[in-house]
Amino acid sequence: MAKARRVLLQRLLPLGARLITLVLLVLRWTTRKELLDDGGLYERWRAGERLIVAFWHEQLVLMPCFGWWPRLCIMISQHRDGELIARAVRPLGIEAVRGSSTRGSRGALRRILIAYREGASLAWTPDGPRGPRRSAKLGVLLAARATGATIVPVAAAARWQRRLRSWDRMIVPWPGSRIVYVVGAPVRVGGDASDADLEAARAQLEQALEGARVLAEARVGSAAPPGAGANCKLESSLV
Repeated sequence: MAKARRVLLQRLLPLGARLITLVLLVLRWTTRKELLDDGGLYERWRAGERLIVAFWHEQLVLMPCFGWWPRLCIMISQHRDGELIARAVRPLGIEAVRGSSTRGSRGALRRILIAYREGASLAWTPDGPRGPRRSAKLGVLLAARATGATIVPVAAAARWQRRLRSWDRMIVPWPGSRIVYVVGAPVRVGGDASDADLEAARAQLEQALEGARVLAEARVGSAAPPGAGANCKLESSLV
């Protein structure tokens, strides 16, 4: 029975990925976006600089809604539905490597660094894949030390939204919602950074992400639209 279930799920994988892609595209097309201040982010990208974009795990669905990013590579966990999410974001121009800070970390970090050397900027959720919520881990700092890339904290908030009953209380915006994006103060890590330097940068990143989140939420005034149902449960696999 278990084997038959695995075979069925494998066969349904392409369909499930297409459905998720469709949902993300609908949200991208119908939501109204506002960028308070990009902090020179796009100017740096247009100049060819590769960066590490960091955001909290709960805002994963909001980020593809923005509509334009340069070439991006994100780490996706080895959880059972990781392949589903990896396939779903591919048509949106987002590359993915499988791994996390807890499983397959060394190999995944090596692969994402290869993507960086080949020209991709990186996307990272410092509190993924399993939390604690809004608590930055060291993985993104190690990537910054290895690449020399600047970490750019980004936060987003939706006016009409639904909070899922996942560990991060992930935000899913409603079609037509207004989404506000805020870019925080950049974080830089030297190639010779010590453990103490990494911890200081981790605390700085955490503070910048929280500051940007609070500002985005205050600007947009988060709420559920009239008639919205109760929160629903969903397990996420993006790191």
